[in-house]
Amino acid sequence: MFDGGMTMCFHTVNCPQILGNISKNRSRSRTKLNPCFAVKMCSILLQSDESGNLSESKKISSSYSAQVKPQAQNSLLSQANTVGIIGGVSVLSTLIFLEKLVWLSSRNGEESVPFVVCSDPSIDGALASQASIHSSFDETAQNEANHEAIIRNLRHKRVFLEQSGASCIVMPCHISNAWQEQISEGCSLPFFHIGECVAKELKEAKLKPHGTGSNVRIGVLAATETIAAASYQDQLGNQGFEVVLPDKATTEHILIPAIESLKKRDTEGARNLLRIAIQVLLIRAVNVVILASDELQNILPREDPLLKKCMDPMDALARSTIKWAKTGKQGMQKNTC
Repeated sequence: MFDGGMTMCFHTVNCPQILGNISKNRSRSRTKLNPCFAVKMCSILLQSDESGNLSESKKISSSYSAQVKPQAQNSLLSQANTVGIIGGVSVLSTLIFLEKLVWLSSRNGEESVPFVVCSDPSIDGALASQASIHSSFDETAQNEANHEAIIRNLRHKRVFLEQSGASCIVMPCHISNAWQEQISEGCSLPFFHIGECVAKELKEAKLKPHGTGSNVRIGVLAATETIAAASYQDQLGNQGFEVVLPDKATTEHILIPAIESLKKRDTEGARNLLRIAIQVLLIRAVNVVILASDELQNILPREDPLLKKCMDPMDALARSTIKWAKTGKQGMQKNTC
């Protein structure tokens, strides 16, 4: 997955973190990423209580913990282009974003951008509960009540990353970006919004509308019909795009069954249903379909021609972050791509 070595360390300061510093293999003859990489890890797990505060729990150390040196943290966080990452809805989704960040920033033989990650498994369940595309009315009301606690938790992580020496903040999560304005309150660092990064890339692509006299239409498929889609609607609208969402019938009879098929490990069924959902939006004259859900990524095989019409927002977020880190734009205003 990564080429070279990766050092990961979870510390006791407020909440878990991962410190990353990827070293490229000095051999230039290799063009593919090495799936094997060295991990040095020590950890102190923290858990959230009902009020959203973090409390220290059991310490877990690997056999490599003695090899982790305190100096590594200081040397990493002293870099002016260190990226602070608030973990996504799951540890896996966060690692997938890290893979994109490392690969895209080092594929031309350069060093990967430095980063520090705050990933708290205790919040995964709370975010995942927001991700249900077919919650009942009572569940939806309860989710709304949980928003404030989630926002407090994520703001706490943002402050932690600022104090750790990060120079910009990103959240590779379709759901939490819907609350980016509240989470970034009081933040003096650039804070990248995934929807803004997507909208900017699409604007720079100079797409032409399929119909005369209309705006370019962008389709959005999301597992969270209201929350995740909201992360993109406003930002796309600000750039002059018309956002097209699946109608109720498509959501209930195609998109939901596709996600349920995936959970049942019916990969072929999930693929066929997702293809239909994408086609429904393409028939409505959209130029691009944004797959705004981790669950919808990697369902279709890479050679599927429909993927040429789709966009993974995490790619746009990673590209914008790398551009900022490598073009010396430190000191930019917050909430910008």
